[in-house]
Amino acid sequence: MSTRQLRDLAGHRTLAANNENEDGEPSIMTRSIAAVALAALLSLLPIRAEADPIPPGGVGQNVEAVGYSNLDDKPGFKMSIQKVGERWYLYIGMLWNEGWHIVDVTDPGDPKVVKEIEGPPNTATDQMEIADGKMITALAKISPGWGGDPAKPFDEGVLIWDMKDPLNPQKLGQFRTRALSTHRNGYGGGKYMHLSANMRGFTGNIYVIVDISNPEKPKEAGRWWVPGQREDETPPAPAATHMHGPPFIVGNTAYLPYGGAGMIILDISDIAHPRKIGQLQMSPPFAANIGVHTVIPVPERKLAFINSEAIAEDCNEPLQQASVVDIADPAKPRLMALFPLPLPPPDWPIRSFCERGGRFGPHNQNTLLHNPFVQPQGNLVYLTYFNAGLRIYDVSTPTAPREVGYFLPPDPTRRYGVFPKGRLVAQTEDVLVDTRGYIYITDKNQGLYILRYTGK
Repeated sequence: MSTRQLRDLAGHRTLAANNENEDGEPSIMTRSIAAVALAALLSLLPIRAEADPIPPGGVGQNVEAVGYSNLDDKPGFKMSIQKVGERWYLYIGMLWNEGWHIVDVTDPGDPKVVKEIEGPPNTATDQMEIADGKMITALAKISPGWGGDPAKPFDEGVLIWDMKDPLNPQKLGQFRTRALSTHRNGYGGGKYMHLSANMRGFTGNIYVIVDISNPEKPKEAGRWWVPGQREDETPPAPAATHMHGPPFIVGNTAYLPYGGAGMIILDISDIAHPRKIGQLQMSPPFAANIGVHTVIPVPERKLAFINSEAIAEDCNEPLQQASVVDIADPAKPRLMALFPLPLPPPDWPIRSFCERGGRFGPHNQNTLLHNPFVQPQGNLVYLTYFNAGLRIYDVSTPTAPREVGYFLPPDPTRRYGVFPKGRLVAQTEDVLVDTRGYIYITDKNQGLYILRYTGK
């Protein structure tokens, strides 16, 4: 409130004191002036908007919906999180728009979009990561059929941001591939970014290590690819050979989810010359397009949790997989168990999620385990499953994973993007679990759901 406003209100109070009736009660004129003054004061106070209501119709088992944000009608995709002071901030790459959301999730029942950062036009900005006071955001040419204009320019590579002010990230630099894009990149802090990058002269994304010790001038430090990906190599690699990412780094070992080439394990003690240690091929018999989409190694248990990504709608593709892998001998990783396929609730009219429409199959796990504000990997695996929502598995017995919870969002009521092509159904995308136990999930055509696991 300004000095003048305070002086005016003080003047009203003085006038009121001089306008009492014979009984010492305020006169009608005085009460009117006081009412006007109170209204003026209240108009200067911030009005707290109500929380976005949780859309009705969600179904869960051992999972409850805590909060929801429609993200200002701009659905999000990949997420990261940090706590600054007593505030919790969730950072989200937009899916059908260019840019990034910052959402205050300090009160998980009332998430608030507090900042929208504009991204470059006609560019996919849905992938991002935070560590060590920096944010890296992937830039890519929008894939054919995903809503971009192929005739217009786009930006590509990785933007590097300073996060000293959590609500106002500042651009530090940009790494360019001189080609089409980067995708699901990894950054656990320190000197190196670990990228899934489309580079000149290669077919499909490869693994690229970038030195950002000077973030204003990032420079490539090393790369690795499957033989045949370089355009002058014969025979060429199969079409499904591409590094999806993110690379998961444990010490001097990199675990790569490499699409149709499976899970690949590298020794990166010599950054300039990564060396292959082992590989587990999953395709065939499983779907090959993104045959291994995510790898979560847990070296202390000598295990890794891996999964593919469903692509075709209505299950018009080979079976997808989510699996437990023995990595006790990294040179010879072996399949131990498959996660059970999700089933619709017994009272639903469908017998299989293949009947629901859209994609059915695994997509993302709670991946960002280097982040001190993300729940460490324990006996629960959180896995998004597109039209089967969020699935939670108990892996305390790794040879017999079992489902212990799920959450099925209701179907969207508005189509924001071009997918799914068929029936407009829920398509759960990313998942992140913070150290408070709150679970965040995003959807192609809905906002941000905040959940909590209520099982044992």
